Amino acid sequence: MIERNPVFTDAQVAFPKEQGVTMKKSDLTRRQFLATASATSLAAVASRAIPAYGDITKKAGKLAVLGGQPVRSKDKAWPSWPYCDDQVVDAVMKTTKSGIWCRIQSSSGTVPTFEKEYARLMGTKFCVATGSGTQALHTCVEALGIGPGDEVITSPYTDPGTIAAILSSRALPVLADLDPESFQLDPADVQRRITENTRAIMPVHMMGQPCHMERIMAIAEQHSLPVIEDACQAHLAQYQGRTVGTIGRVGCFSFQTSKTLACGEGGAIIGDDEELMDKCYTVHNHGTSRRGRTELIGPKYRMNEFEAAILLGQMAGFKERFQRRNENANYLTQRLKDCPGVAPQKLYPGTQSGSFYLYTLSYRREHFNDADRSLFFKALDAEGISLSPYIERGLHREPWIDHILNSRTYQKMYSTRRLQRFREEMKCPNCDKVCQDMLMLWASGPLLGSREDMDDIADAILKVYENRDQLSSI
Repeated sequence: MIERNPVFTDAQVAFPKEQGVTMKKSDLTRRQFLATASATSLAAVASRAIPAYGDITKKAGKLAVLGGQPVRSKDKAWPSWPYCDDQVVDAVMKTTKSGIWCRIQSSSGTVPTFEKEYARLMGTKFCVATGSGTQALHTCVEALGIGPGDEVITSPYTDPGTIAAILSSRALPVLADLDPESFQLDPADVQRRITENTRAIMPVHMMGQPCHMERIMAIAEQHSLPVIEDACQAHLAQYQGRTVGTIGRVGCFSFQTSKTLACGEGGAIIGDDEELMDKCYTVHNHGTSRRGRTELIGPKYRMNEFEAAILLGQMAGFKERFQRRNENANYLTQRLKDCPGVAPQKLYPGTQSGSFYLYTLSYRREHFNDADRSLFFKALDAEGISLSPYIERGLHREPWIDHILNSRTYQKMYSTRRLQRFREEMKCPNCDKVCQDMLMLWASGPLLGSREDMDDIADAILKVYENRDQLSSI
């Protein structure tokens, strides 16, 4: 039995003081995301007079979608995102005036400086900055020598960039099913899908919360497989005393606009293996090494100086914003934990904190008088809080599968029998359930909100639950 919410002491996690947050007039839309619970210091959160479930009489009553008073006014603003302050603007202006716009112009430019700062922040020896998280993942696949005929086990519940990194090397992405409560790779199914052609495991830390890395690393060690951590959503998340991305052979991150550390696009690889990280540099630099020799096959995946400047401009307050999201996520989870209609994302033992890029819950239809999830979304949106289903279909149900199975390239590289088995094994019923039940709130900006903002989210969900008998009238 896995604990849903491990409790940590104040000594393990320090939370920031309450502070004002710059707001702008922009509502969350159903295309935006959020939803889950961290395992950071629930004891500290619980001590701050969290209202009990059901204590929302002032907000209860007729659903707003049926003419009642909404919990939150549509005019009430959320914290703006992406994050920008004078430090970010000054960093970009300084780079613009310097004339150093490409990393190869200077060994002390913003990209090399960011690489050193990010490696230090994450607790690793080395970092290679790239143009995106997808590029970071593909660079690692290439650097590990994975290619035609090889297989990499990963998740069906992720951004397409995860499998694109494998397909770009003409390897085969093997999709293992999920733990339906954590939304992460099920280690038992990973074990079942290992073959003589498996060359790596690529766990994805979905929503920014850690996978069950203890079991995944044990499986990888048993089969002598490298682990490429897709930590693109999981900046600063902590698991068993280690930062996510430092547990496997290499870790990859994304700095796309919606992420908790963002520069529009951008990515990074971190690791301690100097030889492998040097090879990552060579691959991402169109095969040209730091020694100036063209040594490998590789794309041009270099981060530019402006992206690094934006990232460096955010570093000063990055940890404080991370801690604030964890505090607010824990508060939300405490408010909702006794509501049978929703279930916060399960966190594995040893999870100390998450990035809370997304805050997610499962919708328990049977506790809403069997009302379709779409009616819940509609009712909640009228209350001023918009959630999203996030990923509507797992990657095991997308047409890329037919594309590669019918391509001459893959037919040359893989036997007819293997490709046929690949199609037959493309079943992930737990992933289907997660897609069907997901409730997600994008959290990079919203979880920087005030305690009142968090109460609005919880009160709206609880109001819809308490008035679930009205859903059939929508």
